[in-house]
Amino acid sequence: MPESPQIRPQSVSRRTALKAGATLLLSVLGSLPARAAQILAVRVWPAADYTRVTLENDTDLKVSHFTVTDPDRLVVDIEGLELNPTLKSLVAKITSNDPYIKQVRVGQNRPNVVRLVFDLKEAVKPQVFTLEPVGSYKHRLIFDLYPVNAADPLAELIAKADAAPEAKAAEPKPDAKPEPKADAKADAARSPAKVVRMVTVALDPGHGGEDPGALGAAGSREKDIVLAVAKRLKGKLEDLPNFRVMLTRDADYFVPLQTRVDKARKVQADLFVSIHADAFVSPTARGSSVFVLSEKGASSAAARWLADKENLADSIGGVNMKTHDRNVASVLLDLSTTAQINDSMKVGAAVLNEIGGINRLHKGQVEQAGFAVLKAPDIPSILIETAFISNPDEEKRLTDNAYQDQIADAIVKGIKRYFAKNPPLAKSRQT
Repeated sequence: MPESPQIRPQSVSRRTALKAGATLLLSVLGSLPARAAQILAVRVWPAADYTRVTLENDTDLKVSHFTVTDPDRLVVDIEGLELNPTLKSLVAKITSNDPYIKQVRVGQNRPNVVRLVFDLKEAVKPQVFTLEPVGSYKHRLIFDLYPVNAADPLAELIAKADAAPEAKAAEPKPDAKPEPKADAKADAARSPAKVVRMVTVALDPGHGGEDPGALGAAGSREKDIVLAVAKRLKGKLEDLPNFRVMLTRDADYFVPLQTRVDKARKVQADLFVSIHADAFVSPTARGSSVFVLSEKGASSAAARWLADKENLADSIGGVNMKTHDRNVASVLLDLSTTAQINDSMKVGAAVLNEIGGINRLHKGQVEQAGFAVLKAPDIPSILIETAFISNPDEEKRLTDNAYQDQIADAIVKGIKRYFAKNPPLAKSRQT
């Protein structure tokens, strides 16, 4: 039987020394403080709906928060963080017109913990959550400050409509016309007043806030262009008799896709129009398009690609999934009726025909795909791609006031033509 190999004293001492050295290294590393997270950017998006504050950072952060009354404050503690100039710049980003935040104070509350104190203009319902990296964004820590008593969009719309005649009455009047004949007055008195059904249009400027949408080579942002077009379109529609308009967003802030649909349903909209100016992988793609919802898949590979891209808006814009009903979109699609899609095709065709008079069409017919924002089961809904921002020539047109005016005029003509043939009074409505 062979003898066991002898263990030399030198080997024992070498292993002992290495083990001791490793233990010492671990001890030293264990005593070093963990590297503090770095705040890369801070952004504030004030709006009447809610104010959002975003801290973009290089890692996930642990956060706690609570509210205080008399006066109203939101206190946020962020662990694993040291103050840096970027975070301190948050103080200057709070503007006087912010509906909910007076000011913010930032300080090192204790080692490795930064405290933010938001002094509020009124009590809020805060939502504090984190977002994983997506697109060009790293980790994001989000503070959404919602009013305790949210405004009713239908009540607001009615109030604005009631205020409009008073505003017009205050305008200087042209030369007075002669009084009508007495017999005409008598006829008018005998005739019952004609009740006219108001037509409510929900205009949806795509993207906004954290979600810039597509970007042009010259630096144009889709979210800015479509908001400008929507505001022009709103003004032109409101100049028509018996039309009232609700914007899903009227400033630069993000609205989740489901919330856009909900807003339209709350105001009992007769039509939903989502406005976009998208990009394609090739800068040569050009032309305007109109899309409606599809129950059976996209009408083309390009339509499917575009719908998938637009449906990413919630991920990029940033939705708090803890409060977001992930099943609503699919439920709405199940409820979408053939009648709704048929009506959408009619208004889409009318609008596409008018747009074809001022710009080349990407496709000569209305296309269909599974756009989440078109899934209102009881409202005809269309999505308009005004032009391709990724095409340098069309980017120039999109930023031109004259073209924005032309595209708005064309959409108005299409909407008027649709309602002339499909008056809302003749429809059975369930909301």
